[in-house]
Order: sequence, then structure tokens, then C-alpha cells
Amino acid sequence: MSELNATSAALLGLLHEGPKTGGQLVAAATERFGGFFSVTRSQVYRELPALTEAGLLRLGKQGPRSSQQYAITPAGKRAFKSWLNTEPGPDNVRSPLILRLVYSGTLTPKQRANLVESARAQYAVKMDEARNAAKTASDPYEKAAADFTVAYNRAIIKLLDNIPE
Repeated sequence: MSELNATSAALLGLLHEGPKTGGQLVAAATERFGGFFSVTRSQVYRELPALTEAGLLRLGKQGPRSSQQYAITPAGKRAFKSWLNTEPGPDNVRSPLILRLVYSGTLTPKQRANLVESARAQYAVKMDEARNAAKTASDPYEKAAADFTVAYNRAIIKLLDNIPE
């Protein structure tokens, strides 16, 4: 594997904590950094064999219900450390909600109100989760990321508040 992509790096980072199955990785990614970096089940299951083939992971113990655990190898730890030390490049925000809001002027007032209210409810839940994560984070780097997630959710709610009726 010549260069790690962000999804592969995210998985290697999570596996520093110990072996995990694909399902456990999806859950851990959602909990740990789902507020600012999404990792889908299909991405995880696409990356795991490639990382294993590249020697960055090894198969671990058989997990529950015949699921396969993966463990990071020394080469995987080196590749992850190398990725951490490279220039991250530009961030790309990919928000289906914001894209819909850009075009929401073509909706009827009722449709637009439904979109905004539905999104507001979802982001209120995300805001509560992010606040709880920020309060309980013991690691200062994890806390900084959780604080960012709170600010991001606050910004989305402010955007929703500014959508004309």
C-alpha cells in the first residue's frame, strides 16, 4: 500500500487500542469521530482486506458470530505514524443537508419547513451527544475534537435558524 487514505488511517488509529472486528470498528469510528469524519460499513469492509494484504493488519481471533478480528502490525503502526506526519491537505465538507439547503428555495414553504425542522431535531440530538462526549473526554486531544463537534453542530443549527421561511 503506497499511501494511506484517511479511512485506512482512521482504522489503524482505532486498532492501536486493540483488536476489533469490522462491526466494532464501525461503532468505534461513529462514537469516536463520527461528528466530523464519517466511516461507513462498506468503507471499513473494503479497507480491511487491503490493509491485511499490505501487511499493516493481521487476522486476530475469531469474534462473535464468526466475525473476524483484526490487529495492527508493527508495519501498520509505522504506516499510521507516517500518515500522521504528512500534510493533511484540504478538508472537504460533504453535507447532503447543506446541499439541500442551497436548493431549498425551490421547495414550497411547507416542504422547506419540514426539511429544516427535521434537520434541527437531528442536530439537537447530535449536539447533546457531542456535549456529553466533550464533558467525559479524558484525553485532551479527544476533548479538543469533541469541542469542535459541539461547535460544528452549533453552526449547523445556526444555519438552519437562518433559512428563510
